[in-house]
Amino acid sequence: MAGQQIVTKGMVPKHAQLRAILVDMCTNQLSPGDALPSERQLCIDHGVSRVTVREALSQLVSEGLAVRVHGRGTFVAERAYRSELRLASFHEDMRRLGLEPGTVVLSIGQDAPPPASATALQMAEGQQAWHVRRLRLADATPISVEDAWYSADTLPELDSVDFTASIYDTLATRFGHPISRAEQTVGAGPASSETAALLGVRTGTAVMTFDRIAYSGEQPIEHAFSWFRADRYQLHMTLTDR
Repeated sequence: MAGQQIVTKGMVPKHAQLRAILVDMCTNQLSPGDALPSERQLCIDHGVSRVTVREALSQLVSEGLAVRVHGRGTFVAERAYRSELRLASFHEDMRRLGLEPGTVVLSIGQDAPPPASATALQMAEGQQAWHVRRLRLADATPISVEDAWYSADTLPELDSVDFTASIYDTLATRFGHPISRAEQTVGAGPASSETAALLGVRTGTAVMTFDRIAYSGEQPIEHAFSWFRADRYQLHMTLTDR
């Protein structure tokens, strides 16, 4: 069956019209991993040139709605989880998105924290800290790797808690330190070989980085650095003029 024929509509370019058709195809008609029609088929179905088709497809790829596989074609991209920028644990964030959070504990132990973490946690020289590394999942899909430090003096016996559950709930109910605010810096960088293996991406793939200091009142409780898959996780925020 022939597709919608595209004609010139005022100031709307043909590639923009085709992009709108393809966006609807990606979001409403096809599932992640499904193949989009070939460039040749899109030219026939919509009466446009190969240049127009390639421009529309390039926009979809740059927007993260589609991925190109050399020699095979263009496919609908996996859905990215869109998180509101707010103070919440990973568990709370994923459940709000309708996803089942999961955690694989990679390591727990005491050690001297790196200088940045010692400063963030306002620790004196020589104090020990809990070092906790976890792989975070959403619907069994790896989303992030978390490397966190906690003062051992502030949180004795932290190694006895269930780190597959929400650590923020545990901090509030067991230790009396509810997290009330956090300072967070978001950046980007290449995934190391270890991080890439855990997240299921290639070494050097661009990932989102989060550097967070979480406080209970005025007391710093957690310094965590996380690496998130940029193709599976997005941040959304509302901006005002105030």
